[in-house]
Amino acid sequence: MQWTKKGERPPKKFEVQKSASKLMATIFWDSEGVLLIDYLPKGTTMNGQYYANLLAQARETVVQKRRGKLSRGVLFLQDNASVHTARVSRQALKDTGFSEIDHPPYSPDLAPIDYFLFSNLKKELRGRRFVDDNQMKMAVESHFDCKETEYFLGALKALYTRCEKCISLEGDYIEK
Repeated sequence: MQWTKKGERPPKKFEVQKSASKLMATIFWDSEGVLLIDYLPKGTTMNGQYYANLLAQARETVVQKRRGKLSRGVLFLQDNASVHTARVSRQALKDTGFSEIDHPPYSPDLAPIDYFLFSNLKKELRGRRFVDDNQMKMAVESHFDCKETEYFLGALKALYTRCEKCISLEGDYIEK
């Protein structure tokens, strides 16, 4: 409702077109590209156990898609979100055999997924409307499928430049 003067017609209301709802995606990637994208099912809460299961899936994906990398060592970077620091998540990370790189608290500039991966994805998807969640998922996967290896390697090199003391790019690296 809106106040109007006597005899004045209320302004026209525009029909709102409903878009697909929000999706939470967890993306595991390395210098060669995206390894795994998981979309949190509707009505599910991201918690330590859910994330621990994702870590196990990520390990299996490395075994399948990046043969031999586990034996050479995988460096793993994640932020300090509560699901990442939960006891069950910590144990699951140890079980993967990945070597975790310490992430300084409150350092979004050291999270390539924030300053690089998601920011470029958001730029591409900005203003687009999706009929349903599947169409949105297809757009996300299409965005990453068309990227060359240099795209992902460039993000890791930028991270290395930002924090030379934090990691060595001699091993392989995965970020959540």
